[in-house]
Amino acid sequence: MNAIPNRLVIYTKDVMNITGRKERTAQKLLANIRKRYNKSLTDFITVHEFCDYAGLKEEQVMPYLK
Repeated sequence: MNAIPNRLVIYTKDVMNITGRKERTAQKLLANIRKRYNKSLTDFITVHEFCDYAGLKEEQVMPYLK
């Protein structure tokens, strides 16, 4: 049986769990990240992009995504 790999994308709920922010603030943060990386509203935000923007290490974030 193969283990399920960690996710590549990050969602509003993930940002809420990682930062302790409320839903609307997490949505605004993701919108700012999309703007920085010139992504459309429907494009996913990767864990790498989130970490780069937030100044966090991926190793710190991955436990919140399991």
